[in-house]
Amino acid sequence: MHVFEASDIVKIAVRIEENGFAFYKFAEQIAKQEEAKKLFSHLASEEVNHKKIFEGIFAKMEKYSPQESYEGEYSSYLNDYVDNNIIFTKDTLDKELAKIKDTVTALDFAIRRELDSILYYHEMKRFVPVAQQETLDQVIDEERKHFSKLSEAKKRFSA
Repeated sequence: MHVFEASDIVKIAVRIEENGFAFYKFAEQIAKQEEAKKLFSHLASEEVNHKKIFEGIFAKMEKYSPQESYEGEYSSYLNDYVDNNIIFTKDTLDKELAKIKDTVTALDFAIRRELDSILYYHEMKRFVPVAQQETLDQVIDEERKHFSKLSEAKKRFSA
């Protein structure tokens, strides 16, 4: 059985940000309103910044394994979490992108993914060294800002 390490979830976070970038570039292309195009372009560039943050965390990490209540607890939890909750996976993107036809449906998808990202990064905090947790808090704050921007935009475009 593969035992995950904290670096594994940082790698997943990098992938989430890469896929988020791809989604926002797609949304920018289908948006008809200039305001929406600018929003999606901005969010795409922020995903690139988040990816760099996670790559920086990854580069600084030593081998780290959290304490477990029983052997395999960490690996089991991460496997289940990844299988059931990972956002911006290729399969999810492909299925969801097929349903996105306009700015409002793109905003709906993005709002859900930002909330999922916030939850993932909160979960991730338990598995990274304490020294890295403040950086994760900064990313969580950024994701919250994305959620707020997207929610406000949805109100404007749904009206």
